[in-house]
Amino acid sequence: MNSPAPNIRPVIRLLDEAAINRIAAGEVVERPASAVKELVENALDAGARRIAVDYAAGGKVLIRVTDDGCGMGPDDLPLAVARHATSKIDGSDLLNIRSFGFRGEALASLGSVGRLSITSRPRGEEGHRLVVEGGRMGAVAPCSAAPGTVIELRDLFYATPARLKFLRSDRSEASAIAEVVRRLAMAEPLVGFVVTEVVEGEPARVILRLDPENGDFFDALQRRLTRLLGADFTANALRVDVEREGLHLSGYAALPTYSRGTSVQQFLFVNGRPVQDRLLYGALRVAYFDVLSRDRHPAAVLNLSCDPERVDVNVHPAKSEVRFREPEAARSLIITGLRTVLAQGGTRASSTLGTATLQALRPEAPRVYQMDLGARPSFTTLARAYEAQAPAYPPPGFAEMPSARVEPVAEPSSAPLGAARAQVHENYIIAQTATGIVIVDQHAAHERLVYEKLKAQRDAAGIPTQALLIPEILELSSSDHARLMEAAEALASLGLVIEPFGGQAVAVREVPAILGQASAKALLADVIDELGEQGDAPSLKARMDAILSRMACHGSIRSGRQMRAEEMNALLREMEATPLSGQCNHGRPTYVELKLSDIERLFGRT
Repeated sequence: MNSPAPNIRPVIRLLDEAAINRIAAGEVVERPASAVKELVENALDAGARRIAVDYAAGGKVLIRVTDDGCGMGPDDLPLAVARHATSKIDGSDLLNIRSFGFRGEALASLGSVGRLSITSRPRGEEGHRLVVEGGRMGAVAPCSAAPGTVIELRDLFYATPARLKFLRSDRSEASAIAEVVRRLAMAEPLVGFVVTEVVEGEPARVILRLDPENGDFFDALQRRLTRLLGADFTANALRVDVEREGLHLSGYAALPTYSRGTSVQQFLFVNGRPVQDRLLYGALRVAYFDVLSRDRHPAAVLNLSCDPERVDVNVHPAKSEVRFREPEAARSLIITGLRTVLAQGGTRASSTLGTATLQALRPEAPRVYQMDLGARPSFTTLARAYEAQAPAYPPPGFAEMPSARVEPVAEPSSAPLGAARAQVHENYIIAQTATGIVIVDQHAAHERLVYEKLKAQRDAAGIPTQALLIPEILELSSSDHARLMEAAEALASLGLVIEPFGGQAVAVREVPAILGQASAKALLADVIDELGEQGDAPSLKARMDAILSRMACHGSIRSGRQMRAEEMNALLREMEATPLSGQCNHGRPTYVELKLSDIERLFGRT
């Protein structure tokens, strides 16, 4: 950093308009995708129903946005590229903002760092064109044009070449442009979008084409999301439409069993504006807190709408951050609203599980050889071959082989999870439904059932406990002892009663009755681990839910336990009556459903 010479006072200068615009452009236009975002948002504010985005070299050489909006007249064009000139607000109320743009900086910034041309024509009027290069504005000239506006930006950052060094490869910048349009297309399913890559000397390549959807908003959004995120997402997403205290949450949230390894399929909007807000993303995470493990992420497309005066979008020039007047109300609506929707999903598990199971089971296509008709074996030869291939009965060693067969029982085949027919490997229940079969992980399913019972008991009248005939004494480390004693009162409300027993020892005197003959030592070890992992958990209730989830594992049917037919069917019926039973406490599926038609196709019977 250069410092002024001693005893020399620096001179304060008034920057010229061109320098001011270039400085502002650094905040508004970070990369080509930022320019596309500003231009497409302007088109949406103009009422466009079809928007086309063309780019070359990742947007560094060319960005062209064409819309069929209201257009601008010759007197509007010079104002459109003037700094802080806008048609969106009058400046009297900066909180009542109902449009994407409002700062009046985007076109001025783009014109100061690139070669900008605007061609526009309102319906019923003549078209006009204006060119701005490096902050120097030309004269407005008449021209032929279709109704709407075409904004073309060439040689982005040619006036500030140092900025070009910070851009990524053409492919990365092109990917960012497509992602910006994808997000805006989710917010506006009734608007059509086309993204095209222009390569000199080659035919233009369409990157994304989305026709305008019509009909009911939720149906239109579902069709748009199917195009953008795939049919798997919409097939496994639940409709969200909840309202409270003037806040409205709408969109689609995926089942926990459709979780992702990253947050790449999380799209949040406020009043239709794509945002990157830590408060909202944190609330989304908490909503799935007890149905997903810590390394999995929910998938969702959600819009939180409210009176514009309850949210401040004038936080950052890019307008991707917002501030709520009542942040806890927004957070609470997302958490409680999503939990209610997930609970209403009942026993549903991701439909992709069955497809993945079938793919895992599908053998390689057998090689088929054409038989020489002239060398066909005789009938006697075939008969001897069939006799040799027939299995011996009973087969050798049959008496020593474990049998998993369960006799049919009088259960309604129309039940969603069917009737139990077998248990295999002492862990998986095979049930027959009206349309196929269901494979249930008995431990994972029962773990969810126990967890939901524990939560219901706690919220009702407290978790019933059973006193240990002989209290179990455990020696702990100083840190574990301190952590456990600090949470002792909260743990007592969950049915786990502990007391100090001198030094670093504790005595376990009571455990939740629902856990049966659970090992107090193993139970306490898991509780200590959970307390250690939580760190800054979002709330006391969330911390207690996490501990209950750990405790539920100790009261669940263990892998390796043989179950009678009536026990298996009772488990299936209880799953059908319990919300969220389609996944265990860690977000793993509790069952997989295979349709009979898919099974027959697997064996080539169709």
